[in-house]
Amino acid sequence: MTGDLLTAMTECDAALIATPSSELREVLGRMRASRFEQPVIWACKGFEQASGRLPHQVAAEVLEKRAACGALSGPSFALEVAQGRPTALTLAAADAAFARRWARELHHPTLRVYFSTDLAGVEISGAVKNVMAIAAGISDGLGLGLNARAALITRGLAELTRLGVALGGRPETFMGLAGAGDLILTCTGDLSRNRRVGLLLAKGESLEAILKELGHVAEGVYSAPAVEALAAEKRVDMPITRAVCAVLFRGTPPRDAVQELLARDPREEA
Repeated sequence: MTGDLLTAMTECDAALIATPSSELREVLGRMRASRFEQPVIWACKGFEQASGRLPHQVAAEVLEKRAACGALSGPSFALEVAQGRPTALTLAAADAAFARRWARELHHPTLRVYFSTDLAGVEISGAVKNVMAIAAGISDGLGLGLNARAALITRGLAELTRLGVALGGRPETFMGLAGAGDLILTCTGDLSRNRRVGLLLAKGESLEAILKELGHVAEGVYSAPAVEALAAEKRVDMPITRAVCAVLFRGTPPRDAVQELLARDPREEA
């Protein structure tokens, strides 16, 4: 075991990168500079803050046309994975053979890995679900109840799917582990940092104080503006995302944001 990246790269058959999305570009750049030629898989879930790009888009820029790479995603708190508790994930890559091979390689008695070629859909799911988890935390923090949480998760899935399809993802991806599965976990699990952000916002704490208290990256905070911008660009209606951004960045009190959501005109469910 080593804490030195260059040493680790000389001794491995593949690299699994588990950094925040904001650090992916730097790590990939160091790997490219060191002429690392082994397969690369990342477990980042979110948009790069500076560019608004998804991890596979960052990788394409840094690694150029290299095909031996993919994303590992799905409902997984790192602590439970480390404890050997049963977990199911999805390994996505544009190259079907790569996705299939490395799903098998990562498969383990307590880690079931599926494979997919819908790289965009899997990554969009991982980014948007964090935004919805902030909304779920706000709902729970305000004491709005289990009915409200269930409605929020369901409508959050609808938003995720609409945007994902508009960006080229496949509808079935959003009903699977990377979509509905990760959304449910992150919106309900006590280990969710993004849900924790929402809980503390509902109690009136400032975003700055919350992020300082967490001590870890809450990807939803940085993904929310990118999701809102993409929704506007693609003309996709995402009212929950807009409400989260209003609370995070525009000074809207959490309870007012909820009231604005509830006051919207009725529409056909879709």
